[in-house]
Amino acid sequence: MNNILSNIKKVMLVFLICFIALISYMTYFEILTGPQIVNSTYNRRLWIKRNEVLRGTIYDRNGNALTKSEPINAETQKREYTGGPMFAHVLGYVDIKYGITGLERKYDEELMSSNIQDSIKSFILNKGKVQKKVGYSLKTTLDLDTQQRAYDLLGDNRGAVVALNPKTGEVIAMVSKPSFDPNNLQNTWKQLNEDSTRPLLNRATAGLYPPGSTFKTVTAISALENIPGVQNRSFQDTGELPIGGGYTLHNYAGEVLGTIDFKSAYTHSSNVYFGSLGLELGNDKLKQTAEKLFFNKEIPTDGIPVEPSKFPSLKSYEKGSIAQSAIGQSSDLASPLQMAVITSTIANGGVLMKPHLVSDVLTNTGEEVKSIQSEQVGQVISADTANTMRDLMKSVVESGTGVNASVEGIDVAGKTGTADNEAMGKNSVPHSWFIGFAPYEDPQIAVAVIVENGGQGGKLAASIASEVIRTALRK
Repeated sequence: MNNILSNIKKVMLVFLICFIALISYMTYFEILTGPQIVNSTYNRRLWIKRNEVLRGTIYDRNGNALTKSEPINAETQKREYTGGPMFAHVLGYVDIKYGITGLERKYDEELMSSNIQDSIKSFILNKGKVQKKVGYSLKTTLDLDTQQRAYDLLGDNRGAVVALNPKTGEVIAMVSKPSFDPNNLQNTWKQLNEDSTRPLLNRATAGLYPPGSTFKTVTAISALENIPGVQNRSFQDTGELPIGGGYTLHNYAGEVLGTIDFKSAYTHSSNVYFGSLGLELGNDKLKQTAEKLFFNKEIPTDGIPVEPSKFPSLKSYEKGSIAQSAIGQSSDLASPLQMAVITSTIANGGVLMKPHLVSDVLTNTGEEVKSIQSEQVGQVISADTANTMRDLMKSVVESGTGVNASVEGIDVAGKTGTADNEAMGKNSVPHSWFIGFAPYEDPQIAVAVIVENGGQGGKLAASIASEVIRTALRK
């Protein structure tokens, strides 16, 4: 009898364990796995359900349609991108096979939502005939003309252009090259994924590059905040800075600037001067300033995915690397959006506005559903420091390395960068950078331009920035 009871208890224990395991799995599936499967962009039932609503249109800031949609069958609708490759990275794409990316993904719910009042109105106007429901539309902050100009100016070069309104954080343009045609993914997907130039990568937000001399802007801010009287000191630039251990830091092309001060060193981009500032500041203070400007952090945005830029932690005895990091080399890495954010902050008196791409959600008849307001991140640097930097950057374009960024009738401020890199071998042509804003008195646009292996920053990148600024300001 005891054996029978013992066996019954064992069987019941096994059933209990199985029951607990089953309940645990069902709970896990319902709470965690189930919603992921249901909401997956690869769920074909979801695509059939979503196809009940014709996807809303995405417009630029002036009402130019950047997308169009038309139904194909019960499961699909054709999404056309009117700008093709020009807007591919910033808008993303919608594809039943390859999923949803970019702005399309961020605002997927809005683009597939429809107003019941619009449906009733449509029903009445069409005399009782059921019409296709149409999703909400998006009015973006993008400017078609500026985007087109930036895209054309990059030509066949690899690189990126970012343009922001420093007062609002609105993204005016965001271009990445090489690009791809979101209208033709079925025929090009394999090639795009095998292409060594990585056309699917949004270089504007996820491309990380040595910032070169554009980073001297961060070093200058750190010096203004941490070294009393730094603006009034003179410095003898002999064209080289011996650091020890057999290492010497040189100016670009061996230039010797002689007796210079803080402003002259920035205007003419002295590596020797800013390398010595880096050693004086030390890694801790320079890193603290860089992180205040969102290096090693995620930049606050309205859903724009951004790869965090990087500034290294270095030991006090790593003097060569510390000096190099102060001029944007060593292991410094920055995205074009990162550098545009720094420029925008300076232009806006030290206040950073959150970058965003959408200003309004509208019904398909143009009535406002939601207005997305500009949002202040905070006073990132002091107004005094920002004003000093604005003056320095103006000097760069007036009489320094950035004269090619000038625009007739507009005071432009900026900083060039010539960034050494070894991506294509030890003697690779440097990347060409320019960051800047305009007009100086009342900034309306802040830009960052990088041309991979484009050579000296004061030439190609500065020239592109000039034309982008001219177009954005309609000059």
